[in-house]
Amino acid sequence: MSQHFSSFSQDNVRLFSGRSNPALASSIAENLGVRLEPTHFSRFSNDNLFVQLGASVRGRLVYIVQSLVPPVSDHLMELLMMLDIAKSAAAKEIHAVIPYFSYARSDKKDAPRISITARLVADLLHTAGATHIMTMTLHSPQVHGFFSVPADPLTARGLIADYLLQRQYSAEDTVVVSPDVGSAKSAARFAEMMGLGVATANKTRLDDTRVQYSGLIGRQVSGYRRALIHDDEIATGGTIVELTHLLREHGLEEIIVICTHGVFLRDALERLEAIPEIVEIITTDTVPQSPGPDSKLAVLSTGPVFAGAIMQNYHHRSIGELFDFGDRTMLEE
Repeated sequence: MSQHFSSFSQDNVRLFSGRSNPALASSIAENLGVRLEPTHFSRFSNDNLFVQLGASVRGRLVYIVQSLVPPVSDHLMELLMMLDIAKSAAAKEIHAVIPYFSYARSDKKDAPRISITARLVADLLHTAGATHIMTMTLHSPQVHGFFSVPADPLTARGLIADYLLQRQYSAEDTVVVSPDVGSAKSAARFAEMMGLGVATANKTRLDDTRVQYSGLIGRQVSGYRRALIHDDEIATGGTIVELTHLLREHGLEEIIVICTHGVFLRDALERLEAIPEIVEIITTDTVPQSPGPDSKLAVLSTGPVFAGAIMQNYHHRSIGELFDFGDRTMLEE
């Protein structure tokens, strides 16, 4: 539901969007009750990008919304140019709102002669002019420490829990499943919000598209009929496909797949929807989605979450206090 913030000054604020996720940017603007200002994009004959902000930013608080979705390099370049424009045009504050920060997967040097690209991109955002970063559910939480400007990683756990709580799933027949140890902490928080138990699978990644499961997942899910697989993002879907097969072997009859970032590359969504045990796939709009009429995909809007966090930031208040539902915080920990 849209909620407007009457104390948000249109004259003092400028909200712009890159071309990666204009629908989410419009939702944020609607929830804040402000205009989404125009931005002009074109290319020169030599393929260089041209960007022009369509409203004055001098002395104002500027919020630029851009998800790093494919084509990632083009959208990153757009964002860097928009930040640089705002800095050069004497904006008072420049907030980069990056709903999906894809480079959070590139968080370590696990091979010779490679870049820790998440840190590089964080440095580029600062150099381009960002004075604050706002994002959602970083794939690797340690990436938060790469930013040299204040950064607020939010979470959609509360949004997804509110969507599912009305179904009143029983802890007797439903369990939350984390696909790997790295996601276990977030899955445990989600399970607590739902009043359910949690199981953690033991995953070994073989390459970018293949994984292998082993360990005690069978004993953890024994006796349950329904599983809520909780992950931060789905790219090729290989992890979820393998985990679904494993759960099916251990008697699970119904599976609901949950992720914040539904990237769904290489026909991943179609592969997941073709599995009979998967009855629903829940994601958010941090990555643009266009589900068909018979799709199992449910898309939840993060517009109110980002708008609320922006308003808290605007009034120099804690973002966490806006979503203080006991342990149900909307700020990622």
